[in-house]
Order: sequence, then C-alpha cells, then structure tokens
Amino acid sequence: MNSVKIRQVWGCNLDQELLLFDQTLRRHNLLSVDTEFPGFLRNTPRDAPETLRYSDLKFNIDNTKLIQLGITLSDDYGNISSTWEFNFCDFDIDNDACNETSIDFLKKSGLDFERIRKDGIFMSVFRRKFLEILSVHANLKWVTFHGLYDLAYVLKLLSNNSLPLTVFDFVKEAALYFTAVFDIKFIARFCKGLMGGELGLNRLACILTVDRCGEAHNAGSDSLLTACVFAKLKNVYRIEESNFDGFLYSISPKIQSMRPKIVVPHYCQPLIPCRPPFPQMMVCYGRPAHPRYHFQVRPTYVMQSTMFPCVL
Repeated sequence: MNSVKIRQVWGCNLDQELLLFDQTLRRHNLLSVDTEFPGFLRNTPRDAPETLRYSDLKFNIDNTKLIQLGITLSDDYGNISSTWEFNFCDFDIDNDACNETSIDFLKKSGLDFERIRKDGIFMSVFRRKFLEILSVHANLKWVTFHGLYDLAYVLKLLSNNSLPLTVFDFVKEAALYFTAVFDIKFIARFCKGLMGGELGLNRLACILTVDRCGEAHNAGSDSLLTACVFAKLKNVYRIEESNFDGFLYSISPKIQSMRPKIVVPHYCQPLIPCRPPFPQMMVCYGRPAHPRYHFQVRPTYVMQSTMFPCVL
C-alpha cells in the first residue's frame, strides 16, 4: 500500500490523469470511492425512520456541492493500482451552503480551499469526460465504507440532477449508473469480531492491520484505505460478493443492477457484439452512452462495450 501514489487532479492536468484512469480501468474494475463535502445542513437522529433519513440526505446533498472525489482502482485479487483525488472548484466557501464546523475540520485535515477554488476542476467538465470513460467499461464494481452519502453525491454528479424524491426511486436511479455496489460497513455486520459493523473505517483498518497512506478525511487517502480494507476483508473472511452486492448501510432497499431499455437512433451504426473487458473497435456517431449522458454528435472511433448501447 505504501507504494500506491495518490494522484492530485486539478483543472490543468485533468485530461492527462483521466487518460491514465481510463487505461487503468481496463484491468482494475473495482472503484473504491470517497467524497468530501461541506458537512450536514440537517443532522438526522440515530433512530430516525428511513423516510426521514432519506429526506435529510436529499436536502443535504441537493443544497451543497462536492469538494473532493477520491477513487482508487483495484482488481478482484486485491491488487491496488492507483488513487486519484479530484478537486472541484464549484464550491464557494464564502457564499455556498455549508456547515462551518465541518469546513474547519476539513481545513485542519489539510484541504486547501484557496487552491481548490483557483486550480480545481469544473464539475460540468469532469462530468462529461468521466461519463465518456464509464460508458465504455463493463462489469465495474463500486466499493464504499458507509457509502450512502458517497454514492448519492456521485449520483448527483453523474446525473446532473437533484436526488429522486424517495429512497425507492433513489435505488432505481442508482442502478442505472452502478452495476455492482459494496458497502464495507454493511458487510462488517456479518463478520465475527467486527462489532456488528458499529465501527468507523479507521477502527476497522486497525483491527485488520491495514495501514493508512496520506491524511485522513482527504478523499484520496480515504478511498485508498477503503480499497485496502475491502481487499483484506475479502481475504480474511472469504467474502462471497454475491451475498452483499447492492446493500448500503442505513437503507433497506437494494440497488439491483439493470440495463436500461434504449432505442438506438438512426444515425448510429449497427452494434458489433463483443466480450468485455476487451471490447472490439467500431465506428459510430457519438460515444456509446446512457440516455442521460449528453455528448456532442461526431464521427469517432470508440471502444464498444456491452454495458451501454451506442446512443446519445
């Protein structure tokens, strides 16, 4: 783990880092994610019913902006590749909604809000480029720790929309973007000696003797620790992934992966069958994409996967 580099991504090196990310994703299909955001505007009581928990989550996320997204890529055998920490400049610390206590905490954890504002990535730019990458990779697995907020922020980022009205609509929409989801905190509930899952990421890493690289409460470091803990958890407890796919800690509905029904426009060429993770080359007008993804129509060579048909 000590040899894994946390790659800082800013507006100036976004294209370069996304190219490397795309290449790495071909052989490392696990995305361990973590987000840093401006805190909670509403605090939910621990024993609150699920409807209230989701209502508060929707309010918090709809009214705040993402600051950092950390993604660590690894494979099914526990091999960790690289970590990317994407810094977004959309958040205005002086004018946007935030929890002041959380902002002070993030500053103490090392987040440089002045540099993020000056050198960060515009989310609209990241969204378009990132979706284009995701659209050509199949069989991706998303790993989180206590990841409801993390996945909800990623969903808001990818969909460019407010969260759905209900938790049931949330899991339906999440299923369009996340083919497989694993929440380590949920899995820990069923592992002997892990306190029924009632523990934080640092405590779990300590129990599993996994060391941290980087500073806590930075999205890159937290995503890397998440990836390493997941690999160790699978190895120690012989986790069968199919038993935990789609379950998030703190909500009951399961995210069940599904392929949306998509009508191929007349300007797309016929699809060429292929077998991921080594898709064939094809020519079409526009990148293969989910119907929510909006790209400029242009002739281009693309890598076609079975995950998303070639549509705009």
